[in-house]
Amino acid sequence: MSLIGNVLGYALTVFLLLLIARLIVDWAEMLGNNPRWMWKVRRFTHAATEPVIGPVRRVLKPVRLGGVALDLAFTVVFIAVLVLRSIAFSL
Repeated sequence: MSLIGNVLGYALTVFLLLLIARLIVDWAEMLGNNPRWMWKVRRFTHAATEPVIGPVRRVLKPVRLGGVALDLAFTVVFIAVLVLRSIAFSL
């Protein structure tokens, strides 16, 4: 059972790193004047993480704070991956 837990834990670690990369790329995009490779990274990170975040976003709509929308789906998925990763590594 430990092998399965380790494999699952490492897969969740890779997904967690993709979420962090998505976060950084999205923040960098807000600063503007992004190089061409940044768009490719953004497209890759969104393609890899959106199948998980999308269904959560349909349930948890972004919260409007004036002119800004706070995406709670990303936060929920991020925390869930952290919790599942710690459970997987403890198996």
